[in-house]
Amino acid sequence: MSRTGLIGELWQYMRTRRKWWLIPLLFAMLFLGALLVFAEGSALAPFIYTIF
Repeated sequence: MSRTGLIGELWQYMRTRRKWWLIPLLFAMLFLGALLVFAEGSALAPFIYTIF
């Protein structure tokens, strides 16, 4: 049994099943998650939370 991580398994899944359309979705989700984490303690938080 191979000891690949989550990212390795995801990359292997996308490579074997030709699911290249998942890459932009993953980047968008990572960007939104980082935006929420970094803006949580700043003055921008009220403006960002109104979007969601």
